[in-house]
Amino acid sequence: MKKFYIFTLAIAIVFTLIVSSSHYVFAAGLITGGPLADDQVLEDPEPNGDDLREDRSGVDTWITKWYGPDGNYENNGTFQVSGPMDFIEEGSGGKLNQASLSTIDGLLMTQDIDMEWGDDHGGTRAWTVFEIDPADGNNMNRGGPIDNIDTYALIVIDSPSDMQAVMSPAHDDHAQIWINGEKWYNNTRWTGAARTILHDVEVDLQKGANVLLYRCGESGGSAYFNLHLDDATNDAVTVYPKDSTDQSSFFAEIQDIVVSVEPAGKLTTTWADIKQLK
Repeated sequence: MKKFYIFTLAIAIVFTLIVSSSHYVFAAGLITGGPLADDQVLEDPEPNGDDLREDRSGVDTWITKWYGPDGNYENNGTFQVSGPMDFIEEGSGGKLNQASLSTIDGLLMTQDIDMEWGDDHGGTRAWTVFEIDPADGNNMNRGGPIDNIDTYALIVIDSPSDMQAVMSPAHDDHAQIWINGEKWYNNTRWTGAARTILHDVEVDLQKGANVLLYRCGESGGSAYFNLHLDDATNDAVTVYPKDSTDQSSFFAEIQDIVVSVEPAGKLTTTWADIKQLK
């Protein structure tokens, strides 16, 4: 009995150490099994309570550089109204949508398609690289109105292999995230602070370039969107924009990893090939 007690105590100690050192999995709600099915794309995670909030202000790998429209979609009617709407499809006249924008082909199309959102919603938005401060609870406010806005932001994750990764979003309010044409995260609930998360999300990355689209809709008060990757993924991948500061330098930066996938039977073309054909 004494040996059994010592063995049981040892297991308990080991488990406690694992829990304390692996807080990304145990302290917050880990969402697995994605991408979201068609009937779940606008459903919040379950559970989605206050007990899942976790302060990640000590993390130093929050993403600060993004590529996207050079301003927000304005006068969205509150995020509750705007959430189901696709402002990328609206702004591109149907040439793009939110899912297709999160693909290599869609990303490439932004070189020639501005967002035409009309005077009531921000006007014409070109695409550029912009930088945010993850500690700023209002980092969505990029000029213009500070309430009733939607922000769209992209990164390219260059992965050395097919792998599972964990992304951690913080947002106020409604966050939606697509990767490579599929939706992996939807949550209408604000996370509580600019570097506080409600959920970690297990996602699949493919070898090479992965396009991630982060949309956040805001009504009033604080307005932020943030994202970091787990440490192992962050050490293995390269995230772009990296050194670029505008659209042209961004595409120059990723030209060696970006491949446009053509329909079956056609050759694949790189971004450099496409530019030469123009």
